[in-house]
Amino acid sequence: MASRPTCAVVHAGETYQGKQAFTYFAGISAENTGARRICMHLLTIPPGGRARAHLHEDHETAIHVISGQAGMWYGEKLEEHLVVRAGEFLYIPAGVPHLPYNSSETEACTAVIARTDPNEQESVVLRPELDALY
Repeated sequence: MASRPTCAVVHAGETYQGKQAFTYFAGISAENTGARRICMHLLTIPPGGRARAHLHEDHETAIHVISGQAGMWYGEKLEEHLVVRAGEFLYIPAGVPHLPYNSSETEACTAVIARTDPNEQESVVLRPELDALY
């Protein structure tokens, strides 16, 4: 990328496999636009899908659920739980372990995810010791 980013259109369609075990639709990131302080992607969690337990070191996450709903266990031992539904927003502070999932057997959950990590996967830290809790 050039030393000074410029405006860019990212066409839909490209996907990548995240460390968290989800397939993301590529959006805005350092890798494809030169973004320096943000990334934004689209995620569809299939029915029954779940991520691996993880956290994002030093980076906040904002999520807007477009359709469906997702549950999420969070906290140092994944002791807290919440549900976020279509039309709602979710904030995850930097460094908070979490494990999102889709409990529906029939409906996918689609969300726009924005993070203060322009490299998207760079700050992902897997927490395999928490995966078996739920």
